[in-house]
Amino acid sequence: MTGKEKIIRALKHQPIKGHVPHFEFQFFLTMEKFGKIHPRYINLHKWGQMSVREKEMQLQYVADVYLETAGTYDYSAISVNFDVSVESQSDSNDAIHRLFEIIRERSGDQYFIIIPGDATYGIPNGSDMTEFSAHMYDEPEKMCEQAQRQVDQRLEDIRKLRAEGLIDGINLNSDYCFNTNSFFPPDIFSVLVAPYLKQLVDAYHSMGFYTIKHTDGNIMPIIDQIAASGTDGLQSIDPQGGVDLKTVKKLYGDKLCLMGNVNCGLLQTGTDEEVRQDVLRSLRDGMPGYGYIFSTSNVVYPGMPLQRYELMHSIWKEHGVYK
Repeated sequence: MTGKEKIIRALKHQPIKGHVPHFEFQFFLTMEKFGKIHPRYINLHKWGQMSVREKEMQLQYVADVYLETAGTYDYSAISVNFDVSVESQSDSNDAIHRLFEIIRERSGDQYFIIIPGDATYGIPNGSDMTEFSAHMYDEPEKMCEQAQRQVDQRLEDIRKLRAEGLIDGINLNSDYCFNTNSFFPPDIFSVLVAPYLKQLVDAYHSMGFYTIKHTDGNIMPIIDQIAASGTDGLQSIDPQGGVDLKTVKKLYGDKLCLMGNVNCGLLQTGTDEEVRQDVLRSLRDGMPGYGYIFSTSNVVYPGMPLQRYELMHSIWKEHGVYK
């Protein structure tokens, strides 16, 4: 069974043989592990000046990083998050399309390929938060109009990538919650976010893509609305936000494939034994009944100790197996 087949079966809550599928939306420790710059840190602002050969070499390098990471850590999926900042959007689309082609040429259907594609409102940055919060209450109609424009534009962008047959899924990656609560009160979320999240999910399904919704923090006040969107998967089931994987699986495991939820805080500052117990807990709570993808509770971010992630991976390799 290929990694791609495993991810699809997990998203469909179907039985899986062998290891529970595993991947990360981002693995940023590529310099420490492989001596290679992560694709998100590669600046291609001179793209328009490059020769055809130079462009191909750059894209081959990016594919190298993704494929080496996936092969080293036994990923079932590759999450491609790479921008080409050029004057022509058409040139950018062509470059991203070519990157998908390279990954497929070199790996076939071994991996489930997923890219970002959210357009719903997320938590605003600190400088905009006060103004954004006021508009939520004072001008909801204008906020809804803007939300619709964002959705329409993002769907048009994805269609222009000509990704059908080259990618399999969309990561809906807008964050909605703090560790203590949802930024959006449930009644506001039902107006400004939930309808547009469902639009995206329905549209991506019509294009033949699966969807995995990412949001960390305490999602419990709005998780029912997220589940109602019809998304196939949900990540990160954040223990630092007080979200319990076993509870979420009991409540929504028949509707959502759950992805997560090894505690990133413990990976950063906990002991090896605390990490070990948390990895075993995630596997113990997530694997029964299938419909589960193993990962951290967010991403493998810069500064996370590589040896801790490799400890997590080794425990998964030993214990994350369906009998």
